[in-house]
Amino acid sequence: MAIDDSKFALFIAATPIGNLGDITYRLAELLRSVDIIACEDTRKAQFLLSHLDIQPAGRLVSFFEHNEEQRLRQLITELKSGSRILMMSDAGMPSVSDPGYVLVRAAIENNISFTVVPGPSAVTTALVASGIEVDRFTFEGFLSRKSGERKDQLKRLLGEERTMVFFESGHRVQETIAAMVEVFGSERHVAICRELTKTYEEVFRGTLSDARSYVEGEVRGEITIVLAGASEVVSTSDADIIDALMLMAEEGIDRKTAVSHVALMLKVPKRQVFDLALKVQFSQAPNIDAQ
Repeated sequence: MAIDDSKFALFIAATPIGNLGDITYRLAELLRSVDIIACEDTRKAQFLLSHLDIQPAGRLVSFFEHNEEQRLRQLITELKSGSRILMMSDAGMPSVSDPGYVLVRAAIENNISFTVVPGPSAVTTALVASGIEVDRFTFEGFLSRKSGERKDQLKRLLGEERTMVFFESGHRVQETIAAMVEVFGSERHVAICRELTKTYEEVFRGTLSDARSYVEGEVRGEITIVLAGASEVVSTSDADIIDALMLMAEEGIDRKTAVSHVALMLKVPKRQVFDLALKVQFSQAPNIDAQ
């Protein structure tokens, strides 16, 4: 039995991520009936409506990162007065690296009835297309634009066993893949999904070493990266262990702590890590018991 949308005041709706034919019948009906359509970009929303020959009953208002606070108060006032509002981002599900979260929280705090209208998602689409294990995954969104912070974020994921999903732009993907090679090693499996569901959709599958070659030159479009978790790595080479130790040495971490952390993260014997740590120059090198 279909849910009765008449009992809800607010709808958080997923929109097509590329192919406009992926819109759902339910969303099309709601776009024709709600009082207000809150959208990330009114021009892009109008293009979607025109392309699908949908004549909205309500008005379009912008709701994006830089006007969220001001617009939020207006939308909550409208909802309390009886208006029915649909919130959508430019593509995919609102709140997932897009505006929407603050509106959901405000609706909960003000006891406003709302529901989520499912639909396309770059995260799940890329996961399935990747060919990498998908039963457990973590969504990491966009990494920092600053190289140092980006590397720190990746180092914290070194022992992550779940498949990881990242968003990235075409002009930064080279730097991101290079950082992943440095942190995770060259043999970790990865998929780079470009322009999903669009005319020039393309999915690369291979190792991080292969991916580095793939992203050479100009890369255009929206990118979703799917990276295998640590549990999928068949073996850890001495080079991977030394790379991990060197990263910690660069951070000023002492040898004893680094050996313990690397052994735990890479799931290798502590004695093996200790022997390799002797080849790395640490600023502090106290005597340690490797057992």
